Amino acid sequence: MTADIAVPKEGVGSDIPVTYVPARNTIFLSFALGWAEVLGAFDIFIGVNALDYSGYPDCRPEYVAAFETLANLATRAGVEGTGHFKVHTPLIHLTKGEIIAKGLALGVDYSRTHSCYDPPAEGLACGLCDSCRLRLKGFAEAGVQDPAKYVTRG
Repeated sequence: MTADIAVPKEGVGSDIPVTYVPARNTIFLSFALGWAEVLGAFDIFIGVNALDYSGYPDCRPEYVAAFETLANLATRAGVEGTGHFKVHTPLIHLTKGEIIAKGLALGVDYSRTHSCYDPPAEGLACGLCDSCRLRLKGFAEAGVQDPAKYVTRG
């Protein structure tokens, strides 16, 4: 089954693009919060980025701060004062180039990944959507070739 949504290939404007997934990071963080409370852990990490991104509202520092407030109001540990949840965003103020470099330093095998919003059936990256463009820009900034397989390199 394929989606019938046209993925922008000429870059995105100032509006939130059609590639936005409603409440995606809220869902990720809510599952992480529930599991963290079960484990008695109070540090939650998420890889959102507010510099080189497509303008998604749940990638902004304001959103993360609001979720952290919610976490401490909506949990037993927060209400009883037995723990304080902290949402960590180590990538939020890094450029894609800095993120790529950090991943390489940590041994990430980027050949096993792609970031495409509109991959064809063969599983290649399209090379033209916003996510592909940002990824290619990040690799260029890091001074290394992106090992992902592309239909075209925008």
